[in-house]
Amino acid sequence: MKIVAVAACTSGIAHTYIAKEKLIRASEALGHSIHVETQGTIGTEDELTSEQIAEADVVILAVDIAITGTERFEGKKTIKVPTSLVVKAPKQLLQKIESELNK
Repeated sequence: MKIVAVAACTSGIAHTYIAKEKLIRASEALGHSIHVETQGTIGTEDELTSEQIAEADVVILAVDIAITGTERFEGKKTIKVPTSLVVKAPKQLLQKIESELNK
């Protein structure tokens, strides 16, 4: 799977970056490619390119707050989950998404 994701928590610090790391590690372990953008107190980092979004099979929004730029994902399969779910069970989340896409 090719995945793009946005991570953003209420404080824009801890959970944002923990969620990003967990998604990256779980994706690599399962053989998927992923690009993760963060939106937080210091602004947007690792902003997703239009090419990355176009190539993605799925968009994961690991967010606890409203984010900017969601119109970029129009027409894409998008899953929205809280950052806490990504922090606790990233592999299980990706496996569930993969099985849903393969149906």
